[in-house]
Amino acid sequence: MHTDALLHLNLNRRGGISRRNFLQAASLSVAGSTLLSQFQLNAEELKKEGRSCILLWLAGAPSQMETWDPKPGTPNGGETKKISTQTPGVEIAHYWPKIASVMNDVALIRSMTGKEAAHERGTYHLHTGHRMLGIERFPHFGSVVAREIGDPQSDIPNFVSIGQTLSSGFLGVQVAPFIIDRPGQLPANVFNSTPESRQQRRLALLSQQEKDFTEAGAQALVKENIKLYEKANLMMKSPKLKAFQFDDEPTNMQEAYGKSQTGQGLLVARRLVEAGVPFVEVRTGGWDMHNNVFKGMERRAPDVDQGLSQLLIDLKQRGLLEKTLVLCMGEFGRTPKINARPPIPGRDHWVKNFNLLMAGAGIKGGQAIGKTDENGQEIVDSPVQVDDLFRSMCKAMQIDADMELHTPIGRPVKLVESGEVIKGLFG
Repeated sequence: MHTDALLHLNLNRRGGISRRNFLQAASLSVAGSTLLSQFQLNAEELKKEGRSCILLWLAGAPSQMETWDPKPGTPNGGETKKISTQTPGVEIAHYWPKIASVMNDVALIRSMTGKEAAHERGTYHLHTGHRMLGIERFPHFGSVVAREIGDPQSDIPNFVSIGQTLSSGFLGVQVAPFIIDRPGQLPANVFNSTPESRQQRRLALLSQQEKDFTEAGAQALVKENIKLYEKANLMMKSPKLKAFQFDDEPTNMQEAYGKSQTGQGLLVARRLVEAGVPFVEVRTGGWDMHNNVFKGMERRAPDVDQGLSQLLIDLKQRGLLEKTLVLCMGEFGRTPKINARPPIPGRDHWVKNFNLLMAGAGIKGGQAIGKTDENGQEIVDSPVQVDDLFRSMCKAMQIDADMELHTPIGRPVKLVESGEVIKGLFG
C-alpha cells in the first residue's frame, strides 16, 4: 500500500492502530520505522491469505417468508411450504431444494432489522453500512475490500461487479467497481486494434491535454486518469483476462451452475476469486414482488438455487470456501401480511425483520441465527442490526471495522459506526 494511503486509513487491520497513533509512533524515528515495517509485513501477510468475498445481490428485496423463514399454516404463510435441510432442525422455503442440500455450510440470519424501506436507500445502507443522510457518498464495501486487501499492482481489477452497482464513493476511482454485463465473455474493448504509430500519436495528444489540465488546477484528476490508463493497459495484456470467459471451463461445470445470467455470473465470480480478485458482486433482479409473490418465486428462485448451491460446493471442493465470504441478500424484506393488490396479491416493503444467507470465511455453517414469532411479525430472539452485519463481514475479511476513513474534506469517519459481531456466527 502506498504511503499516502497509509496516512489516510487505519492500517493495522488486526491491532486497531489509528492514523493519529501511527503518526505519533512514526515521529519516534527508529520506532516509527520499525512500526511501519511491521505494517507492511501485516499487509503482505493478509494479501497472501487470499481472502475474498462474493456478494449475490437479490435486487428488489426478497421475501423472508419465501426464502429462509417460512411460516406455513399461519395467517401470513400463504402458499409457501417448508422443507427439511441437510441440517436437522433447520427448515427453509420449498423453493430452495438445492440450498437445503448444502445447509451444513450455510448460516441463516433470520432476525435482520433495518431502517430504510425505499429501494435506493436500502441498497445504499446494505452496500455501505451507512444510511443516506448527508452529502457524502460512502464507499461500497467492495471498494473498502479492494483498497484494504487488494493488490495495488494487480493487472486486473480488485473489485468486479456483474451488473451495475454502487460506486467507490469518496475512496476514488482506483477502487471503483469494474462493471461487466456479459458473464462468460471478455469485457468490451480489451483488444486494441489501433496501429502502434497512431496509438503513440493519440497518447502524445493526451499527454499534452493532461499537461494543460494540470496547469489549470486539475492535478488530482489528471493523476487519477493517468493511473486508470495504466491499469487499462495492464489489463489488456493480462493473462488473467481468461478468468472472465469460459473457454477452459468444462461444459459439465457450466451446466452445473445453470445457463442463466445468475448462474453464469456466479461461475465467473468463482473464476475471478481463483485469479486473485478479492471482491465480486453478482446482481440479479426481479425480487420486488408486490404482486403474485408465489408464482414470482417459482420463476426467480430456481436460477439462484442452482447457481448459489453449486458455488458453495465448488468453493469447498477447491479449498476456497474457508477464505471466501459468500453473502446472499437484498435491501430489506417483505411484509409478513399478504397485501390485497389486484390482480394477484403479493408482499410490500418491510424493514422490521428480514433475513439473509452467509457462508465461508470462518462462519459456522448449519445454523439459523435469530427467530421471529409465529406470524413473522416480530423478532423474538437475537435481533441483528446492519452495523452488526458489517462488523461480522469485516471479521470474516479480517478488516478492522474501527478503521478511520477520511472524506475529501478530511473528516474522519469509522468504517462501521457501532454494533458488534453477530453472536454465534463464527465457529
